Amino acid sequence: MTADPLFERVALIGIGLIGSSLALNIKANGLARHVAIATRRKETLDKAEELALGDAYHLDAADAVKDADLVILCVPVGICGAITREIAPHLKAGTIVSDVGSVKGAVIEQMRPHLPAGVHFVPAHPLAGTEQSGPESGFLELFRDRWSILTPPEGTDPAAIEKVEAFWRGCGSNVETMTAEHHDLVLAIVSHVPHLIAYNIVGTAADLEEVTQSEVVKFSASGFRDFTRIAASDPTMWRDVFLTNREAVLEMLARFSEDLATLQRAIRWGDGQTLFDLFTRTRAIRRNVIEAGQDTAKPNFGREPAGGPKAGS
Repeated sequence: MTADPLFERVALIGIGLIGSSLALNIKANGLARHVAIATRRKETLDKAEELALGDAYHLDAADAVKDADLVILCVPVGICGAITREIAPHLKAGTIVSDVGSVKGAVIEQMRPHLPAGVHFVPAHPLAGTEQSGPESGFLELFRDRWSILTPPEGTDPAAIEKVEAFWRGCGSNVETMTAEHHDLVLAIVSHVPHLIAYNIVGTAADLEEVTQSEVVKFSASGFRDFTRIAASDPTMWRDVFLTNREAVLEMLARFSEDLATLQRAIRWGDGQTLFDLFTRTRAIRRNVIEAGQDTAKPNFGREPAGGPKAGS
């Protein structure tokens, strides 16, 4: 631990993938002297304590936030408002309150009215995750070289924004600030709609009468396997994401449907040039993603074959 951490006491409300990964980063990078963890399920709290993720463990979020300098809600976006209302009377003046939700406009609407004067609100969203959940799913490298987006409401104390930015950089993230509205539109197309499509494709395959579920599993090609990974994500979290970011998601779905109709016509009429032009353009986007450091060019998305790397490799 460094001699002068960013915060004396951080409270993490929720200890799933994001919360546990934050706890590991706070400890490893000396970002706070004390980490208080709160979650409502005793078995989850016991697992967090078994893993030594924090310094204090609470079933009551109100207890966890007492004397905290930074409070981060690591919970599904649908309950952020209720938890904020619960903890608000126990926040000290000067506390920074943040979150990690994939939707920002609705979260701000839910949380901001409950926060007392003198408490700083800096919403955040780390663009990092896996299909895993629970306190045992966290790992130190989750945020490394990924983006964390801050969406502070107008009038937020600049010093509070700077401290939250420094916190995320301390976890290994790149940081950018934008409005909540712009964030929600961007995330609708790069995250929310792809998840919705994955859920739908996997569900459609499971429902096909001509193909049994055992065949779907047995003959899964790489494309379908990657869809199943996305579709294995936490159902509560993603239900709340779609319900709270519905306008942006519906707008992007409308655009997607129009483009899909164009592809249907190209296939129906044998228009190979239209298909080739699209595939060429999208292949270039994949190269741009790799060049931006957001994925690897290694075969099979960098995954090792079953049994790990070959001897001598």
